[in-house]
Amino acid sequence: MAWNREQMAERAAKELRDGYYVNLGIGIPTLVANLVPPGMTVTLQSENGLLGIGPFPYEGEMDPDLINAGKQTITDLPGSSYFSSADSFAMIRGGHIQLSILGGMEVAQNGDLANWMVPGKMIKGMGGAMDLVAGVPRVVVVMEHNDKSGAAKFRKACTLPLTGKGVVDLLITEIAVFDLDRKGLRAPLLVELAPGVGLDEVRTRTEAEFTLAPHLS
Repeated sequence: MAWNREQMAERAAKELRDGYYVNLGIGIPTLVANLVPPGMTVTLQSENGLLGIGPFPYEGEMDPDLINAGKQTITDLPGSSYFSSADSFAMIRGGHIQLSILGGMEVAQNGDLANWMVPGKMIKGMGGAMDLVAGVPRVVVVMEHNDKSGAAKFRKACTLPLTGKGVVDLLITEIAVFDLDRKGLRAPLLVELAPGVGLDEVRTRTEAEFTLAPHLS
């Protein structure tokens, strides 16, 4: 048994802290908007120019003009702010966002991240991914553990074009959670297993080298 997409987002939501300004990437990370713990004040930011994103709207309550960076319809909250994408990136580059929760195509054991293109596929550009890993002090990546062919996505070294070098702090997949060291002074730590997932399965499905956190060893 492994976590589903919402359970992966629930695990990512545990990384939120009261008072944080947080950017949510496209894909599974957007689900975190619906999973902010009760009583916690977290301000969600979108690089297309919105500060104060609320939960996803119910059917029939969608405003087609109110979207996030992934073009999903969203809600705003009392006190939400709208501004240009230039101001949004100034906020990101200026260090005013405490946490990015992003999707990934590959993560390397030294914290390198590839999440913006697959060679041979048409794409407009990197978008805000580079800024979100360079200007934010903590980066959490949420992704599937293996690709459609079964190849490991948590690797010794990324094979896809990099978004950033040594930028990932925590990796969450459907089977496990790894704590990474951006400085490369230690191997990634396996800190959590999804319910029903064994250590042998994680080792079989992972290319990256990792060690066990004390409570797992």
